[in-house]
Amino acid sequence: MRTIDLSPLYRSFIGSDRLASLIDAANRADSQSTYPPYNIELLGDDKYQISMAVAGFSQDDITIEAQDNTLSVQGKKPELQEQEKERKFLHKGISERNFERKFQLGDHVKVTGAAMADGLLHINLERVIPEAKKPRKIEIGSRLLENQEDQK
Repeated sequence: MRTIDLSPLYRSFIGSDRLASLIDAANRADSQSTYPPYNIELLGDDKYQISMAVAGFSQDDITIEAQDNTLSVQGKKPELQEQEKERKFLHKGISERNFERKFQLGDHVKVTGAAMADGLLHINLERVIPEAKKPRKIEIGSRLLENQEDQK
């Protein structure tokens, strides 16, 4: 079976592009679950925000870690206490299961902050391109031709 290397595509995307993610997930046997749902929003030219629906989780239950070009968000609920074990639900639609979601970040993308509000976790990202990597304008002059004529 042929494999397709999508790593060059990820360099130009923040988080993960929907189409590239679907192709990548089809190629991997251990595909990631769809929980919790998330949005990726473009806030400016080089600013982005990932919003994740994390109902039932507190700030202490969530760990955010950025390593190399991977952003990992984990949610772990503490062990249920006795009074919570005795609760009886007629319908339980709010999933409070543990999760781990990973995002592939593009080159030079940094996490600038995170906040929780109204059951949503917001992670702010910014692409910071170093000066050495930015395009620079090269002036066109006639000095090079003059120097070549002097050497003759």
